[in-house]
Order: sequence, then C-alpha cells, then structure tokens
Amino acid sequence: MGTGTTMTIPMSTPNPIAEGAAAALYRLIAWTSPAYPTGAFSYSHGLEWAVEDGLVPDRAGLEAWVGHIVERGAGWSDSILFAHAFRAAEAEDWTALDELADLAAALRATAELALESAQQGSAFLTITRAAWPAPRLERLAELRTGRPVPLPIAQAVALAGEVPLPAALASMLGALAANLVSAGVRLVPLGQTDGQRAVAALMPVVARATAAALAASIDDIGTAAPMVDWASMRHETQYTRLFRS
Repeated sequence: MGTGTTMTIPMSTPNPIAEGAAAALYRLIAWTSPAYPTGAFSYSHGLEWAVEDGLVPDRAGLEAWVGHIVERGAGWSDSILFAHAFRAAEAEDWTALDELADLAAALRATAELALESAQQGSAFLTITRAAWPAPRLERLAELRTGRPVPLPIAQAVALAGEVPLPAALASMLGALAANLVSAGVRLVPLGQTDGQRAVAALMPVVARATAAALAASIDDIGTAAPMVDWASMRHETQYTRLFRS
C-alpha cells in the first residue's frame, strides 16, 4: 500500500436484536460476577469455622459443603425468593416484592448470615443505581427505605426484564458457589486449579437447583443445613477470623 493511500474498512449493518441481547448478557455477567463490588469476598457463610473444625479439609469436602448450601441451605431459599421476586418485578407487583424482601430478611438463621445478605444487597442496590440507573431500582430503594434489601431480591429486580429467568437464576447460584469456593481456596487452603475444579464439579448442582427452584412455590422454602447454621454461630465467637461470616 503506497504512501497516502487509505483503506476503508466496511462496517456491518447493526443488528438491534443482537445488540440488545449482547447488552443484556453484559449486564448479567457484570452483576452476578464474584468481582462485583458487594463485598462478597469478605464473607464465608460459616465456612471459616467449618475449616477450622476440620469439617472441610480438602477439595472434596469443599465441594460437598458448598453443594449442600446451594441445594439445601440458603442457596435453595434464595433461589426460590429470587424467582418469585423476578416475576413480581416483571409484573411491577411492588406489594409482593415488599413481602418477599421481608421474608428473605427473616429467613437467615444467624446474625452473621443476616448481615451477609443484607449488606451485600444494600451494596448491590447502591452501586447498581449509581452505575446502571433504572426506574425499577429506584422504586425498590424507595419501597425499602430504612429496611434491608436482601441480595437475591436486589439482584432479581435488577435482572428482571433483562434476561430470561432461568439464565438469571443459574448465574446467581453460580456466583454464590464461586464466592464460597473462593473463600475455601483461601481457607483450606487450595490451589487455584483445585478451586476451578471445584467450581466445575458444582455445575450440575447449580443446574439441578435452578430447575427445581423454577418450579417451586413459596411454600417450598426451607433449609436442611443445620451444620452450616451451627458453623455460622460458632464463627461469631471464633478467636482468629479472616471473614465477616
């Protein structure tokens, strides 16, 4: 190509449908990423005590512990709450959303687990309103003034109308699993490769929990993870701590 010659790069015709889907996917990836600044890295959901007590000594133990939380612990309750809040937000049923937020706040078994959900939810709502403003988020903030906004409720309202519910729910549960695995990598400790092996092993667990929660009613909410609750209570008085829960 000689001096002074310019090359014109042909531009493809924009596809509004593809652009819309890409933008929604971008928001989903950002909002459910373990890197989203909600402070998730500082919580272990009782895992710190479980490691201290020898209940989670290795990768296999971590996979079992986190998988149980996803399918039988807070992950199960949160997934049902998320699904119902997502549908209520799409319908703009603010009375139902308010009731779901109250229920989500009341379901935590210990003070630290309640703090974990409420503070992450508050951070999520504050940051998302500032960086990704939307009328529904403003309405949620107004509705819950002075009261906690648990994380699954805040995420559901943000994602409603953006992506299909199954994808949003699977991503939310995947982020929960990834955050807990990250805590386990630091606590056990494990290498980063073993951490990713654990995340990969938890994929079918997240898929099962997603499918079950999509078909569940509010009456199906309940947990069967007493050891997780016990570990959380013991963590409240643990002498040396890296995590807030």
